[in-house]
Amino acid sequence: MTTTNTMQAVWISSFGGPEVLEIRELGKPIFNDDQVLVRVRASSLNRADLLQRQGKYPPPPGFPPEIPGIEFAGEVAEVGASVRQWRPGQRVFGLTGGGAHAEYLVTGERLLAEIPANLSFDQAAAVPEVFITAHDALWTQAALRPGETVLIHAVGSGVGLAAVQLCRALQAAAYGTSRTADKIEQAKPLGLEDGLALRENFDDLEAAAQQWTSGKGINVVLDLVGGPYVKASQKLLAPQGRMVLVGTMAGGSYELDARYMLSRRLKVWGTVLRGRALEEKIEVTQKFAAEVVPLLARGVLRPNIDSIFKLAEIAQAHARLESNETFGKVVLRME
Repeated sequence: MTTTNTMQAVWISSFGGPEVLEIRELGKPIFNDDQVLVRVRASSLNRADLLQRQGKYPPPPGFPPEIPGIEFAGEVAEVGASVRQWRPGQRVFGLTGGGAHAEYLVTGERLLAEIPANLSFDQAAAVPEVFITAHDALWTQAALRPGETVLIHAVGSGVGLAAVQLCRALQAAAYGTSRTADKIEQAKPLGLEDGLALRENFDDLEAAAQQWTSGKGINVVLDLVGGPYVKASQKLLAPQGRMVLVGTMAGGSYELDARYMLSRRLKVWGTVLRGRALEEKIEVTQKFAAEVVPLLARGVLRPNIDSIFKLAEIAQAHARLESNETFGKVVLRME
């Protein structure tokens, strides 16, 4: 099937700063018998979009390198002949390898989840990347259990705030770090037990973790920062503790110390969503739909929005995310 109408989309005209972003009129994408055409109503920005704009993080094969965007919320516009799960008009959200900063995109039917009735499109757009990442890292990979302690670096980020809520929903105790004390305080109503404004002195973090856990150590570290945070976190982990590496904002090189790794039998691994095989992406989406979406529908979990920009304000939206002053998601409304 093909469509001939046009759509508005963000376009990376060249690699560089926010000024290289344009809004262009393009043809709607072509979709196959087993695919869904989604009318995107809102999307959100992620670090991947900033890196793609800079020429440092190309999308996976098959996705447009000039159109950023890896998450979306919208309505099913049309479905392929073999699609059975969805029908036109249903509200859906999900992740994609790229191209979400456009009025239309094409995706597979098993890569979609239905938006709960209590969420607007703006709110729904702030959900997929952060909640799927945090849910997969904590509930699935780290096998977080009730009563365990979790330390989240960059707790004021979108993934960090989702992780706090998922810890509370599982009755695990969440602690966090941030570069500013105000983000620690803002995260407490979402379930953060305590936290530490951290810049350079990691000795303060070790003392805080000892106090939080009564000397038992942290069970799980969700590291969204990287660099020196990884080295410091090893000292904080309890025996058989787990550390999941997600971000590299503070650097991509990690130093592991055998004194802690071996004697405490620690487990450390990295994770990424965008580069996974299709079946793996389907699996995390289906688990998200089964375990997270019902909690969103009941209000146990909620999206956190920092700011909302119109499509024509895409450069300002990128500048806002790059400021590192955000608390929650930067949402792009397709108007």
